[in-house]
Amino acid sequence: LTDAFDRLDALYVADGHHRSAAASRVAAARKAANPEHTGEESYNYFLSVNFPHDQMQILDYNRVVKDLGGLSAEEFVAKLTGAFSVEPSDEPVKPSRSGEYGMYLRGQWYRLRIKPELVPSDDPVARLDVSLLQNNLIEPLLGISDPRTDNRIDFVGGIRGLSELEKRVDSGDWAVAFSLYPTTMEALMAVADAGEVMPPKSTWFEPKLADGLVSHVLD
Repeated sequence: LTDAFDRLDALYVADGHHRSAAASRVAAARKAANPEHTGEESYNYFLSVNFPHDQMQILDYNRVVKDLGGLSAEEFVAKLTGAFSVEPSDEPVKPSRSGEYGMYLRGQWYRLRIKPELVPSDDPVARLDVSLLQNNLIEPLLGISDPRTDNRIDFVGGIRGLSELEKRVDSGDWAVAFSLYPTTMEALMAVADAGEVMPPKSTWFEPKLADGLVSHVLD
């Protein structure tokens, strides 16, 4: 089994980055505190599951925002045209390609397309659909600069469908929703190969393992 893994060019962490980082820090701390460290101690390892990249699926990770940043709906739609083409749609919009977005606002769906000149060709992070939406709409128009900490934005996994976006906005608790084209596996690997970090909430991976709690006592 070890020989089989040794033949792999690389392993990519698709989910569980924080757990991996925490395990690495624990291992480093315990190594420093153990003068008889050999590398065989259990703290040097953590549980992982590996999938071939062509047997995994990345679903869309959509956004909902509580308000329009002080703009009326009409003002907001008008400002979108600086970076996007905007077309009303009679049907829910599930983007069919990169650079395309669905927007649900006041009971109406719109199809947005980023202007091609705004898509960088040499930056694997900035050209991601989540980055294009963040940098050209969510931050400049809605004033959300850090989606990790701003409670005006929330994230909806694509497995819940476009109806969940409609439900959130129609409830009155959220003002606008955006559906995104899923990040491709190739785009994710390009970011990792460049030594960069994926933006927050940019991938929803399937399959997911059944939840459970397993404890391994190190002492």
